[in-house]
Amino acid sequence: MSEQNKPTTSPIPQGTGGETQQRGGKPLTTNHGVAIFDNQNSLTMGARGPTLLEDFVLREKIFHFDHERIPERIVHARGTGAHGYFECTHPIPEFTKAALLQKKGARVPVFCRLSTVAGSKGSKDTPRDVRGFAVKFYTEAGNWDLVGNNMPVFFIQDAMKFPDLVHAVKPEADRGFPQAASAHDTFWDFISLMPESTHMVLWLMSDRALPRSLRMMEGFGVHTFVLENAQGETKLVKFHWKPTQGIQSTLWDEAVKISGADSDYHRRDMFEAIQAGHYPEWQLGVQIFDEEWARQQPYDVLDATKIIPEEDVPVQIVGRMVLDKYPDNFFAETEQVAFLPTNIIPGIDFSNDPLLQGRLFSYLDTQKSRLGTTNFHQIPINAPKCPMHNFQRDGMMQTHQFTGRATYEPNSLANVNEPTGPRASEQGFQTVAHQEEVGTAKLRVRAETFADHFTQPRLFYQSQTVIEQTHIVEAFVFELSKVQLNHVRLRMLGQLQNVDIELARRVAEGLGLDLPPPIAAAKEPITMPPSDALSILKRAPVVAGRSLGMLVSNGAEAKLVYELQDAASQAGVMIKIIAEKVGGVTLNDGQHLPADEKVAGAPSVLFDGIALILTEPEAKRLAKQSAVQDFVRDAFAHLKAIGYSSGAQPLLSLTQSRGDEFMITLNSKAQGIALINKLASRCWPRSSD
Repeated sequence: MSEQNKPTTSPIPQGTGGETQQRGGKPLTTNHGVAIFDNQNSLTMGARGPTLLEDFVLREKIFHFDHERIPERIVHARGTGAHGYFECTHPIPEFTKAALLQKKGARVPVFCRLSTVAGSKGSKDTPRDVRGFAVKFYTEAGNWDLVGNNMPVFFIQDAMKFPDLVHAVKPEADRGFPQAASAHDTFWDFISLMPESTHMVLWLMSDRALPRSLRMMEGFGVHTFVLENAQGETKLVKFHWKPTQGIQSTLWDEAVKISGADSDYHRRDMFEAIQAGHYPEWQLGVQIFDEEWARQQPYDVLDATKIIPEEDVPVQIVGRMVLDKYPDNFFAETEQVAFLPTNIIPGIDFSNDPLLQGRLFSYLDTQKSRLGTTNFHQIPINAPKCPMHNFQRDGMMQTHQFTGRATYEPNSLANVNEPTGPRASEQGFQTVAHQEEVGTAKLRVRAETFADHFTQPRLFYQSQTVIEQTHIVEAFVFELSKVQLNHVRLRMLGQLQNVDIELARRVAEGLGLDLPPPIAAAKEPITMPPSDALSILKRAPVVAGRSLGMLVSNGAEAKLVYELQDAASQAGVMIKIIAEKVGGVTLNDGQHLPADEKVAGAPSVLFDGIALILTEPEAKRLAKQSAVQDFVRDAFAHLKAIGYSSGAQPLLSLTQSRGDEFMITLNSKAQGIALINKLASRCWPRSSD
């Protein structure tokens, strides 16, 4: 190798301190005994170039990982999905020739699947976890799958590390637990040795990992993609989903209690919202920029552990997605849907992001294994809604009945009874001739522009409100308290000092540990201006789509009940009637009011706020029941709005409240409206009490 072609970047992960922090062992080899020199980086054409198909180490590793379990998904096993449509609201033909973005008002069908990542199919809906956000667009030009998460970054920069990441976070191999949880030794051992994961871990420890509802979380394409217009001009792009029902999270204690009360909380919420006509809706936004702008940034846009701040490149809204129909059959649709990043349409193309490049291989391989046949595209939920023609034949579970002799191309069998079959078209997909920095040497290295692992985690943490920062600290303390290996805790504290020294101090104090010496960063982080877009609490709350639990007793004032129901309906809020018994109650006007739930089966953690419409005698009697006590106490402890009739006073003593603006007396419709308007917020001053 000539001097000019020698790699300048070390294959050892940046900032880990090299092999000295990993325990020694036998040489790492392929399944066929070939020793592996570099288990950290895929083989690329140049440091920022595309991943090469000849990388047998990468292909064997991911191939084996993809086939570890059948038929359940290895990751994203637990999820729910819905049908709907995408409507173009702001066409961008100047940037892309993608069919669905050419005409205002044009609609295409979609299927969206939302999921947890780490847990099995039988796990719960509400763990601290990333959420998958995958959308299949059935366009006239073929299927486009935008397969992302509810966080804009990921744990790793190179697909080579994905099997290691998932093995680390899954139940530990010797004991088979914990399920759907990252609070254990193997996960934090891996993370503390992978500084590139720090940004994603800050997101994971934040409120973003505890969404109130799948309807109330953002989605991201994560990677940088390429757009091409009809003239062949190209731009780079990142995709964003913005929920019109706002963003909200749960508190940790609330999430834990929800998992005990209803392990299907998120999928039930999605189902009930659609059934009630409160259709989940997101706006599709794009950040569009060019290569020249990208080169001027202090990070690499091909690095999946980095964001582009919205203050630097505003998100331009191009359309909206509405989910208006729940599947008729969960298995046939939600379980069998197969998303592929390789499902792309003309006008959109891939960048050289090494994580994306690995996904392009992995997903197709996974779906063949999980669905048992190369013909999984013929399952109705996966089939395109535009014509499909090719010469691929046979295979397990073939359902198409092809005619003719020619199963190859080119052929010359054209006659009256023997059509030649499909041919390549000038209108077909062509790989974009996008110019990126690509070397000429085949290397296993990480680009130097990927080496800064702490600037953006610092940006994320410093962009949060004080309340959100406290939640991040508490999450780190809880997770690391479950780690049994003290050297792992200390190593993580050493890494956190590169993010924010006060964050590291607070976590160390919460663990009762002295702060260890910092671990040197491969590249000294810088401080970027805070981004309000990274905070949930800096955004205006949205009331529509929230839920209210109304505890009602026999003899309760009918007028208050009806006025509150009317106010909720006008605001797009769902109400559930809660009673001592599921048979319901009789109001003071003699009308019977059926109950949706009994109080012992519908704790207040399932709602955004509660209303207590009770007579005083009934309130005194109910106050002796533990389920009623918890209903009120938890709502207060979780900082929720509580509306109450005058007869409910005996229950208010359970809150030990000195009174705040989220404790609302219900004597009129106006006060009912005031309660409804509080449902999208929390009474944060109450937490300091």
